[in-house]
Amino acid sequence: MAYYRSAGSVPPKRHTQHRDAEGALYFEELMGEEGFFSDSSLLYHRHLPSALVDSRIWALPEDKTEPNHPLKPYHFRLHDLFPGESWRQCDPVRDRRVVLGNADVRIAYVAAGLPSPLYRNGIGDECVYVESGSGVMESVFGSLEVGEGDYVIVPRATTHRWLPTGDVPLRLYAIEANSHITPARRYLSKYGQLLEHAPFCERDLRGPDGPLVSDEPGEAEIYVKHRVGGGIGGTIFTTPEHPFDVVGWDGCLYPYAFNISDYEPITGRIHQPPPAHQVFEGNNFVICNFVPRKVDYHPLSIPVPYYHSNVDSDEVMFYCGGDYEARKGSGIGQGSVSLHPGGHTHGPQPGAYERSIGAESFDELAVMVDTFRPLDLAEGARATDDHRYAWSWNRPQ
Repeated sequence: MAYYRSAGSVPPKRHTQHRDAEGALYFEELMGEEGFFSDSSLLYHRHLPSALVDSRIWALPEDKTEPNHPLKPYHFRLHDLFPGESWRQCDPVRDRRVVLGNADVRIAYVAAGLPSPLYRNGIGDECVYVESGSGVMESVFGSLEVGEGDYVIVPRATTHRWLPTGDVPLRLYAIEANSHITPARRYLSKYGQLLEHAPFCERDLRGPDGPLVSDEPGEAEIYVKHRVGGGIGGTIFTTPEHPFDVVGWDGCLYPYAFNISDYEPITGRIHQPPPAHQVFEGNNFVICNFVPRKVDYHPLSIPVPYYHSNVDSDEVMFYCGGDYEARKGSGIGQGSVSLHPGGHTHGPQPGAYERSIGAESFDELAVMVDTFRPLDLAEGARATDDHRYAWSWNRPQ
């Protein structure tokens, strides 16, 4: 989004000489979107940002997907992917387990205790939700401290790494796009400012503390995810110096964090549909929040969702806090993901419709991704399927 920031040392005029105290030139890099026709930032490096000394294959984890056929809804228990203390030997990048995906977006999950390598996603932007734990995301732009409830938006091709802190796992729900991810466009002015009816504003966004100049000597390895042969490939670049050598930057393109607790829910006299809960969007998908809130206050309202058919979309709900009223009795809890595919009519579990009448507030926290092309099942889904959810509307409650 077009929200200007400046950090560190930059020259008064862009594309002009910028020198250190000894007179050596810094190297200017333009990081921009859509072929110079969208947001960008200028970064000033101590070393040549293009220098490489080696390039070799990074064998990505198995991420083959299969269609949801025969069609049915699913419940996945993502905490089962990292049982016991296994998270202590995992890092936030290489140990992600892909759960669902299509050509527009992939959803992956990881619980980690080790620092990640330097990483760059050349496929698209990433929206990473921090379910629990804490850490630091370091990038060429600077450092971002992150914790429970944070969304972290990482622009395509940003070199960064994740550093877990504390003695509990850093649990990340990663939404990896094949596009850019922005705030919902209806919340933005034509110049990119968040409007008065938006449920959050620029004051709620945290940019990186920068610049970050590493003192790590010698060569560095950068794990790069990129397009290859019509699919996704991995490469490890070796650079002669550490890429965190930026002495200053300015512009409108950089990683930022937004905590879900700063989202102000939109409520009404009758039930508000999912678009009222939207926060971000990418190409052919949207991201929504369901946060603690007062609910419908019409005297005859039914606060939980009405039954609905996703004619044009698959709905993925990640349950990350509170008590989700509509799913009581289905076995869903913290760390669960439900998949309600297009073509299946879904809604509250048996009994929830009636029980919600008279409720004044809901204490629930969930992140929803709606896609506009069908999602396929990946390894992380097959490993955590509860094998019962599709039939849960049949059981008496």
